[in-house]
Parts: sequence; C-alpha cells; structure tokens
Amino acid sequence: MALGNYYEATRRVELVTQPLAQDLSVDVAIIGGGITGISAALHLVERGYRVAVLEAEHIGWGASGRNGGQVLPGFGAGMVKIKKLVGPAQAKSLWDMSMESVDLLYEQIQRFGIPCDPERGYLHAAIKPRQVRELHEAQAELAELGAPAGRILQGDELQARLASPKYLAALEDDISGHIHPLNYTLGLAKTAQDAGAMLYSQTKVTKVTPGKIITIASGQHTVSASFLLTAGGAYLGDLMAPIAGYIMPVGTYIIATEQRADVAQMIPRNEAVADLNFVLDYFRRSADNRMLFGGRVSYSTLPPPSLPASMLRRAQKVFPQLADARVEYCWGGNVDITQNRAPHFGKLAGNILFAHGFSGHGVALTGLAGKLAAEAIAGQAERFDVFAKIPHARFPGGRRLRVPALLLATSYFRLRDML
Repeated sequence: MALGNYYEATRRVELVTQPLAQDLSVDVAIIGGGITGISAALHLVERGYRVAVLEAEHIGWGASGRNGGQVLPGFGAGMVKIKKLVGPAQAKSLWDMSMESVDLLYEQIQRFGIPCDPERGYLHAAIKPRQVRELHEAQAELAELGAPAGRILQGDELQARLASPKYLAALEDDISGHIHPLNYTLGLAKTAQDAGAMLYSQTKVTKVTPGKIITIASGQHTVSASFLLTAGGAYLGDLMAPIAGYIMPVGTYIIATEQRADVAQMIPRNEAVADLNFVLDYFRRSADNRMLFGGRVSYSTLPPPSLPASMLRRAQKVFPQLADARVEYCWGGNVDITQNRAPHFGKLAGNILFAHGFSGHGVALTGLAGKLAAEAIAGQAERFDVFAKIPHARFPGGRRLRVPALLLATSYFRLRDML
C-alpha cells in the first residue's frame, strides 16, 4: 500500500507548525490535532482562552485527514439504537445536534474561505430487497425526526443519478454531502492559529498528571493547564487508562483512480454514495474527476494484502465502466469505534474532558464535539452532557483479546451482508 494519500497530494492549505520547544502554561491543553481538537481550540480562543494543541504527528494526520470525506448527520449506531440507549427525548436532542454539526461544517467553510471542495447531496443505496424496505423505514424515521425525508429513487430515475447496475433503490438526501477532509482540517487549523491558538506538531504526549493544574509531559517539556481535552481518537492508545478500553482502532481504506472523463457520468449530480451493508462500500467523485472508493476494513489495523487491486475489483463491481481504470492512490488509517457505535464523551477528574468513538461517522460530528467541549470548559456543559449520558461499555477481553472478540461479534453482520 505504497501509492500514497490522495488528500496529501492535493492539499491546498499551508500550515506552519513546530514541535513544543519549551515549558508552557495555558488555560486549556488539547491532545490531538484532528477536527475535534482543532474545533475546540478555535471555539476556545474565540472565547478568550489561551490554548495549546499537542499533536504527535502533524495536524490532520489521523482519521481527520484520511477519511472518506462524507458529511452526514446522525450516528454510527443509528437512531433506533440511540433511542434505546437514551430514550426518545434525549435521542431527538442528539439528532438535532447532529444536524447542527452538518450546518456548522458548511458555515465554517464559507465563513473562513476553506478550499475543501464542499458539495451537498447524498444517496443511501440498497443492494437487496431487504435494504429497500430499510430505506422506506429510514424515510419514515427522518420524517418523524422532523428532517427532510427525501425521495426513494428506483428504475430509470435511479440510473440517471447513479449509473450502476448494482443498486435496486436509493434514498436521496440533500442535507449530507462531501468535502476534501484534509483541506478542511488544515483550513480550520489555520483559522484557529491565526486567532491565537498554539499548534504543536511532532509533540507526542507521554504522561498526564491530573490535578487542579494538570501537567502534560512531552519529551523534555511540560504543559501546565487548568483544563485538558483528549481528542486523540484511534491513536490515543493507553495514554488515558480510564477510557482506553472503551474504543478500538479499526483500519479503513480508500483508493483514487486516475482522472477520468467518464466519472462525471457515473454520479451526474456529484452526490456522495454509500450502501446499507454492515461492511459498506462508500464512494464519490473528487473535484478533479477521480473515483474515490472506500470499503475495506481491518480489525487488526494491518492493511489487507493486495489492497489496491482488491479495492479496484470492488469498485468495478459497482461501476463496470471502470474496467480499464488504474489506481493512482491508495491509503488508509484507523477510526475509533465504540461497542455500541455511539460517540463517547465525558469528563475525568472534573477538569479533564474527552470526546472520541465517532465510529466512522465523525466528519461533521467532530467539529460540533469541539464546540461542545469549548462550551463545557466555559461553564455551559448542558449540551456536552447530553452526549456524556449515552451509556457505554468497555470492549471485553482487554487489549489482547479485543480483536477476536470484535471479530466474533461482527461475523453475524458480515454474514447478513451476503444474504
């Protein structure tokens, strides 16, 4: 898998950061330079806080700069499960905030002039009759939530929107869309930096010592802070032991074809698309007319063998028009999932907050998570606490047995995808 990350090759935002080179005292320290951490930094400096972001690699290095770029409301768990977890009233509040997260993302792109190719439009695609029924159920659920329900496309109308023989129907969605996620992350980071946030790259945190003043160690230097937000996602590791067992890193992968004139004809209105399988295919056009296609996962986080070729075969089953296509980019990274696929927010020791576990549904929601964390630090924790009340359980078996346990738990859904 040495073909490289398409997003890195097409980055359009110059962001200059340096490693931490001295001891520092701030109001708020943030671990993790992805969308959650950067969004929190931006909202905090706008409130007048002195903020430092500590990133072990470079800004946007993790899931925020490698994902499918698909902007969606809702949650990986689905709203039926969210209702079971928290009840109808709280579920409605969570849904409304997820809708807010989409609006926030597009508003910030426009407000800050971030060059990340924003598009609106999404198709939720059904492969089998059971999934067509699921589309009708989703349409009714959206109407119940007060969201635009969209139409279900079939036959010639579907073919005009999605030129693939694979799908029986698709639910159109004008709320969702897609972006270049790395350029969005970098653009948000540049805005936060210009507003006064201190962004440190190549600054791996090795120890956190709680207290009224929290001490965060990185190499030979320390950061002292009144508040800490941990937003390392799948790359947090065991740094924060009390919460480490609640998330698990899962590898996910994407290819980009060469630039092709026919890609525009495959998805004429330039929507993002995903099917309804548990292990789903998701794809979209890039701004320079490549097919960006994702769909493989690895619960060991090790890339599957012959990944570019196997991903291209999946894409060709969706679009036979890609029979002569070449893979020019192939990349991946880890996303952080929770057992119930709902996001995991909360507090440790009062002045340490965390937000992670977006379970593959974080492009929009991470931005709102940062905003809610900033609100909570400023003393307005009501909205953050709605998320914090979602019940969670650790993955069973500890770190060594977590992967086989998860594989066993997901085997039923993989089998169901084939039926």
